Amino acid sequence: MIDFGPVKRREVRLADFAKAQNINRDDLIRASEEMIDTLLQLIENLEQGDLLYIPNDPEAEDPYAENEEEVYVSWSIGHIIAHVTASSEECCAQGATLARGVEPCGRNRYEMPWESIRTLEDARQRLEESRRIRLAYLNAWPDQPHFETTFTPYKGPQNCVTRVLAGLFHEDGHLDQIRDAIKQAQTAPVLA
Repeated sequence: MIDFGPVKRREVRLADFAKAQNINRDDLIRASEEMIDTLLQLIENLEQGDLLYIPNDPEAEDPYAENEEEVYVSWSIGHIIAHVTASSEECCAQGATLARGVEPCGRNRYEMPWESIRTLEDARQRLEESRRIRLAYLNAWPDQPHFETTFTPYKGPQNCVTRVLAGLFHEDGHLDQIRDAIKQAQTAPVLA
């Protein structure tokens, strides 16, 4: 897995990190595969109830929530999976567009309703579907990507490599949240 430590510690910007690490499309494919494998490993030994357990998360805040009641709601593991896969897929889609020399026209994000991830099989299916979608976008890059074409969605311009990396960075940032939710679910008292 890519060690995003320097970016997390704000020692370097993501675009500079990508350049210093000489990250290319093959690295992004490998990192995407590793991320999905990591997520699958995290949920491998869960019980059905663990996936749906709502953990205590005092830092829960989603400024993009669809309604006000959900802004400070803690997320189940299924909710986190729906969120991170949607973000990475969007970044891969935008990365493919940038690689073709075209600036994306806004967002092209679809996040499946997290409530539809009810079973472990649903979670596994969502992760494998996300793998397929991401790899399809990464394999849609031309042989000579347009690294000079950039998009400025948030903090500074991002080219095709940096845009895909941004999705992986975001996903990596949720791994500890998943681990904590798993720990809480597995240590919660069983209600009879």
